[in-house]
Amino acid sequence: MGLHGKLVIQISIKVDGDIFFHLFKHKLHHIKNICPQKIQSVNLIAGDWGTVGSVISWNYTKDGFLSLQRRSLRPWTRKRSITYKVTEGDLMAVYNTFKLAVSVDSNGEDNVVTWTVEYEKKNESVPEPSTFLDFCFSATKEIERHYMLVPN
Repeated sequence: MGLHGKLVIQISIKVDGDIFFHLFKHKLHHIKNICPQKIQSVNLIAGDWGTVGSVISWNYTKDGFLSLQRRSLRPWTRKRSITYKVTEGDLMAVYNTFKLAVSVDSNGEDNVVTWTVEYEKKNESVPEPSTFLDFCFSATKEIERHYMLVPN
């Protein structure tokens, strides 16, 4: 197994993909209210919500901390995506690089959220970040449940 890797998970959601994407583009700080057991805070450190280059810090379950810099944004296509580069935090203790991308692909009533993690481990003994994708899957399902309960 090499030091570089990529993990992908796709999740069908029953809520409008535009709502999900809008949360991650403009209202990421609301996620702490939707998933309070997983995410304790989301703070804008630099830039503006929804812009490339903005820096966002997360405090998440098990004393995790990430500082993410938004690297790219494709909001106006059928498949909308946001890519973040982790610049600080607990993951940087074991990974040289760590990128997280979330995309939402909508086709009529069908909406699919795809989480992609690209990483470089510091050494062979570092595990693949599959538990991080489990976290993303679980958070996606919580967000879906939240928006299914919220009237349009």
